[in-house]
Amino acid sequence: MLMPLRRRPWTCRKCLQSLRSLQSQRYFESATSPNPTQPFAYIPSQKQTQDNDALRRVFDSESFWHDFSLRGSSSSKRTGLVQNQYLTKPDGFRKFAHISLLKCQAIVSRVLEASSVEEYRHMAKNLDRLSDLLCRVIDLSDFMRTIHPDPAVQEAATQAYSLMFEYMNILNTTTGLHDQLKIALSNPDVTSHWSEAEKIVATILLKDFANSAIHMSPQDRSRFVNLSNEISQLGSTFISSAQPAKSHIVFNMNRLQGMDPVMIQQMKRWNRTVPIPTVGMAPRLALRSVHDESVRREIYLASRTSSTTQIQRLEELLRKRAELAKLSGYPTFGHMALNDKMAKSPEAVSNFLTSLVGSNRELVREELWKLQTMKGSDLQPWDHSYYVRRRVLEYAQSNRSRHLNDVPEFFSLGTVMQGLSRLFSRLYGVRLVPQETAPGEIWHDDVRRLDVVDEQDRHIAVVYCDLFTRPGKPPNPAHFTLRCSREISAEEIAESSSMEQSHPNDGMATAVDPQSKTLRQLPTIALVCDFPEPPADGSGRPSLLREHSVRTLFHEMGHAVHSMLGQTSLQSISGTRCATDFAELPSVLMESFATAPEVLSLYARHWQTDEPLSESKMRAMESDRLAHGSIYGAVENEAQILMALVDQAYHSLPTDQTTIDSTSIYHRVFSTHSSLPDPVTKPPTSWQGFFGHLYGYGATYYSYIFDRAIANKVWQDVFQGGKAAVDREAGERYKNEVLRWGGGRNGWDCVAGVLGSSNPSNADGRLAEGGDEAMREVGRWGLGRDGISG
Repeated sequence: MLMPLRRRPWTCRKCLQSLRSLQSQRYFESATSPNPTQPFAYIPSQKQTQDNDALRRVFDSESFWHDFSLRGSSSSKRTGLVQNQYLTKPDGFRKFAHISLLKCQAIVSRVLEASSVEEYRHMAKNLDRLSDLLCRVIDLSDFMRTIHPDPAVQEAATQAYSLMFEYMNILNTTTGLHDQLKIALSNPDVTSHWSEAEKIVATILLKDFANSAIHMSPQDRSRFVNLSNEISQLGSTFISSAQPAKSHIVFNMNRLQGMDPVMIQQMKRWNRTVPIPTVGMAPRLALRSVHDESVRREIYLASRTSSTTQIQRLEELLRKRAELAKLSGYPTFGHMALNDKMAKSPEAVSNFLTSLVGSNRELVREELWKLQTMKGSDLQPWDHSYYVRRRVLEYAQSNRSRHLNDVPEFFSLGTVMQGLSRLFSRLYGVRLVPQETAPGEIWHDDVRRLDVVDEQDRHIAVVYCDLFTRPGKPPNPAHFTLRCSREISAEEIAESSSMEQSHPNDGMATAVDPQSKTLRQLPTIALVCDFPEPPADGSGRPSLLREHSVRTLFHEMGHAVHSMLGQTSLQSISGTRCATDFAELPSVLMESFATAPEVLSLYARHWQTDEPLSESKMRAMESDRLAHGSIYGAVENEAQILMALVDQAYHSLPTDQTTIDSTSIYHRVFSTHSSLPDPVTKPPTSWQGFFGHLYGYGATYYSYIFDRAIANKVWQDVFQGGKAAVDREAGERYKNEVLRWGGGRNGWDCVAGVLGSSNPSNADGRLAEGGDEAMREVGRWGLGRDGISG
């Protein structure tokens, strides 16, 4: 069955939501709607103060959380997972999928049978709802099968996922849907009655059909499907089977001076030789610590040389992608992957990256000159980690304030969540309120539910926070939109009644817009992190976060606030459903807020004494961050730029090129742009075999640093480098120009809008036009000195 290459036409990774019963609706007015008459002054009410106190305590106090959660568990009424009325037991997943499937089939029949202008006018909304119905099952089931601890639930969720995914693949090859949508889009009597959102969604869906080979002849479509499956299998193997040319290098232990003796003893053989693996943590630690440069050189070269089989696998993947692009009518795979992104073309991405190299070059030279001065001779690529570590240790011994050691005492998980709520209140007029859960609503007792409310106490979103580590839980921090924002039509409400359902949104959160009187799905979001649990020693000590973890939580909340405020009428463009190379902007920007002094003053309190973090410690934190950035930040940035350049070079190859020498291309890129390229050796290094993101991010690896460059610009020009970090006017500007649109506005218009027409970078409206020059301009903004955040 068809597996679309870039994006599944009828679903998305971030699309699900949770709902409340109609009997307990709160009236809704979009928090994204600008209200010019509303004063910007923030005056917390007594209720807000109580909510803030409870918010901190539900994450920091086990006894408070126990009592708080009992309020919901005492209810005799059992709800389903995330309030979904079907998911009260494992079998509910199958029923949920079956009923959703029946609804899908009814919509498909309606679309295929449409013949009048009036019927075609409903086409965009019908197809958007079809997408929503598939997302309801696929994304929620996919989430629960990985996060839920009960194997029976995992199995049932997997079956529901598979059923709907198979049906989605059938839709992808249903030519009638494509043909009907094309008819609707080509008829002015239809499109003139569509809203801008409907036009955007219809265009997106038509592109998705094209990318699924719907327009091809049966023979070509069959080849497209086969190629897509082969690429998927090759890509999975490329990621999971990466092997070096040499598995390890053996040294006499005397040559490993500087390395941790405990690690040496663990690896040592009886004859005083030590085999150092060429993958994993051991070679990285050796490169940071071994004094003997010749040892470091051997380890560096071996750890960057892939097996011949892995390189052949990569080159086969690139050939098949080129063939797929040719079959689809594109000059390169890069053109195919980028046609719906902000960048649009490989040439534009190259303009951005080469411009970025230039803006970063002087900072790199400064960093490397300091390291070379320490060494006293020419710096080599295997020297970088070693001398960086020496500089960091020197800085720590001479400059780092010893008082920074207790900074995590001021970052309990509860105080950080409290800070996020206070920040959102000041910037956007929304806050986080802890809410007790009904029996069966959450998948683990550690999960906390937060309701998002506006300044009139109207309910606008639900957030489930699964933030503590536990066995079997995926360790990577992530944001999931479990259900997107969307208007629910009167026909859907009537349909639910006819199907003997108690709720048109499966029991998940809804509210009524007081102006249009329209029922809406509210965004339901899950945040997953891997923070340490509070110690079970009776001390009352909460989970304390290091600065990196604080930034991680702010990053994921950046995605969440995009989902909260990007409430559109159609789910296909709500929240984070925007261009791939725009999706990280809100999350990356949020990292800058995490430790800005203006924001720290909102929340950084000692977990025990409630003493605020002192200004001297705030300054020490800032000084420490800048110092580490000046030691290695620019070189880290260059490494990411080089990886993106390699990705572009591989996916910009002509579709008729049958012979690909990925190693030669890799060295050409690095010799042209790297400040510390690998030396010419026999055999040559072939680090590209370890670059697993070449599969998942083919031709789009630039996206994260692209959004970082934009985020840095917005931080400096809109939030004044932190001086306006809690300024309501700046928050409203960013919300109204970026967040509230979701994917319903061109990303370039969002960037141009938030920076304003008077910004020198937006002279003559060049940003709104997008294209090569706009990409080059973003490259000139640079990435700063922080290095890539993790």
